[in-house]
Amino acid sequence: MDSHTQIRQHLIIIEQILRDHALWQETMPHPAALDSTQPFCMDTLDPVEWLQWVLLPRMHALLDSERALPGEFAVAPYYEMALDGSRREREPLLAVLLSLDAFFNPADS
Repeated sequence: MDSHTQIRQHLIIIEQILRDHALWQETMPHPAALDSTQPFCMDTLDPVEWLQWVLLPRMHALLDSERALPGEFAVAPYYEMALDGSRREREPLLAVLLSLDAFFNPADS
């Protein structure tokens, strides 16, 4: 299986985790919330909203267009800090995000 297929599978798993934990939103946030200049839109979105409304669509678009993927990529460290330990989705999300990060940072894995 090629790396693009494996990356897409990770994106699908992230979406499924959000759905399984009733975190998937049917209504998009106000466009201004997506225009944040802060990393991960931390001033305007909940961390799981950023996954749904920024990471997933952008990564799918890159894969669909066969454009170059990021050379370095690390989102798991932010989620280790941003997701409170009491959140049920924390551990499954961290596992898949760490695995996704490893595709972009093979020396770190």
